Amino acid sequence: MSFLKYNNKIKEGDTVIIHLSHKSMFPAVIQKGKTLNMQYGVLKHDNIIDKTFGSKIECSKGYIRVLHPTAELWTVTLPHRTQILYTTDISMIVMQLDLKPGCVVLESGTGSGSLSHALIRAIAPTGHLHTFEFHQQRSEKADEEFISHRVKDMVTVYHKDVCSDGFGLTDMADAVFLDLPHPWDAIPHAKQALKSSGGRICSFSPCIEQVQKSCSTLKECGFSDLETMESLLRTYNVSTTKIPLADLGEHEEDLEEDTEEDTTDTITEDEKPPKKVKMEDEANNKMADQSKKQSETPSVIFNTTQPAETVQAGHTGFLTFATLYPR
Repeated sequence: MSFLKYNNKIKEGDTVIIHLSHKSMFPAVIQKGKTLNMQYGVLKHDNIIDKTFGSKIECSKGYIRVLHPTAELWTVTLPHRTQILYTTDISMIVMQLDLKPGCVVLESGTGSGSLSHALIRAIAPTGHLHTFEFHQQRSEKADEEFISHRVKDMVTVYHKDVCSDGFGLTDMADAVFLDLPHPWDAIPHAKQALKSSGGRICSFSPCIEQVQKSCSTLKECGFSDLETMESLLRTYNVSTTKIPLADLGEHEEDLEEDTEEDTTDTITEDEKPPKKVKMEDEANNKMADQSKKQSETPSVIFNTTQPAETVQAGHTGFLTFATLYPR
């Protein structure tokens, strides 16, 4: 199994996505003899091996589906070592950096590898990703995941602080992505790493003050076409709604006839019901009249949209893009 090459059958050692529901998924590495305890009971790995991806697998208290991993599914199920970028921002980054098969991309920092998998897929099969992480344990864990996902031949992981030490690469990158607390310190190094024929750079920053300082440094280093944006995610549900037509009231002639026909019987004080009972009767009669009126009132049925419950985070920061023209 590889994140880049689809295999129809599940084999031992494959990383799969266990799908419980749209909002409940998690990754698992399939190994013979192992079992998995979850809300639908016990799942034996032996029952998954040699099954087709997407198959419905019975458990002791229900069933699950086993999905083939993709960059999008990995983003929503990966183990978080840091805060991550989500698909809304990732798709904008891939498009704005003009990534295509064969591109060479520099990324700093690696973090949990959410963006890394999307970059690898975008530049496959002939491109290469150089990803830098200053935290040693995170860089080692990312390297292990790339090997497990069988994309190691397309990515090189470095344990390095690019802000102080630079990338150590010159005139080889088509694009550079920075996700750093002080991206302005890495921008001069990124310029050296970009090809002399030009390239694109993207800086991700959660604070607008970081964006301002990064833009100033980009201009000083000769970058052009600066643009900052934020990607906001908003989903909607479509539902069928019944709306009553407007009640414009009755004609004056009808009101006069109702007044003439209305008669009131005289009731003595002894015959009047208790005040509490009278109030309850009036309330019940009012509700009955309203219900009858609503059922008799002409209405129209149509589809409407309304904001849905947020399933996946959209906005996490600002994306600043710039171009370095041939020099």
